[in-house]
Amino acid sequence: MNIIGAKAIGTGRLDLLPLLVEHAEEMAAVLSDPDLHTFTGGAPATPEALRSRYQRLVAGSPAPAVSWCNWVIRLRDEACLVGTVQATFGPSAPGPVAEIAWVVGTPWQGRGIATEAARGLVGWLGQQPVHTVIAHIHPEHHGSAAVATAAGLTPTGEWHDGEIRWHLTSTRPQGHRRRPTYSRGSGGAA
Repeated sequence: MNIIGAKAIGTGRLDLLPLLVEHAEEMAAVLSDPDLHTFTGGAPATPEALRSRYQRLVAGSPAPAVSWCNWVIRLRDEACLVGTVQATFGPSAPGPVAEIAWVVGTPWQGRGIATEAARGLVGWLGQQPVHTVIAHIHPEHHGSAAVATAAGLTPTGEWHDGEIRWHLTSTRPQGHRRRPTYSRGSGGAA
């Protein structure tokens, strides 16, 4: 699998900017609400801890067949960071897979930012050599389920670590880089 690198992605209101270690200070404030960890566990990270984590993420995956792409979400009109999106690329049968995730700081939730960012990310993924896009969402996290649906993913019957696997499968031939069309996957209970 070729290494895929994060590139800037623009949407109507947002800039998805490749993650830099320098984003840690501002992002620590964005992600400081303990409620953001209700479904994922953990607690807000300090700027120092986030800086260390971002250094590891920017360095890339130690596995040669895996690519980590991470972006901060910048709300253009307010000139501030409001969250993150990420995609982890890896080999899979019948073709490469990208596992995505998103988080938007509490003060900016309810404004369609996560939906717009996820749609922008999925659109960018449609230009990459990816067969399937997946996300894992806690069954009670209705906000993330709505974002996944709006981005074109559908729930499957598969569970992983207490979360439902959602997916979007490309119908394009492998190696073809035009924007793919997507088919809706089989539905499952959400």
